[in-house]
Amino acid sequence: MEALPKALDVEEKSPESKDLLPSQTASSLCISSRSESVWTTTPRSNWEIYRKPVVIMSIGGAILLFGVVLTCLAYTLGLGDNIRKVLKMIGPAFLSLGLMMLVCGLVWVPIIKKKHKQKQKSSLFQSVKSFFLNC
Repeated sequence: MEALPKALDVEEKSPESKDLLPSQTASSLCISSRSESVWTTTPRSNWEIYRKPVVIMSIGGAILLFGVVLTCLAYTLGLGDNIRKVLKMIGPAFLSLGLMMLVCGLVWVPIIKKKHKQKQKSSLFQSVKSFFLNC
């Protein structure tokens, strides 16, 4: 009879299993999973950064202009009383909604700038920290 092949001893490991072991370097120990995303993300263009506020400002401006037109129509045209009442209620509603969206977009831009600067400072601090820990 043939002898059965011996099982690998605990000390003997295949080369594939060595690749699966986690590395225990000093830099991988001090970097948290949250800061690893700073290293793996690619730089984004200005359009990708400011796309949402620009869209909100554009929509807000369009709604604001629509409200101005409705309000002007309510006061200038000689329409029936029911239509005039509706336009006098809807026009200012669109005015306020459009103005609110426009202002939200305008306030959002400096917030994004400040957040972007903080993120750059944080990545700089992490690189300096890892440099001194690796020495």
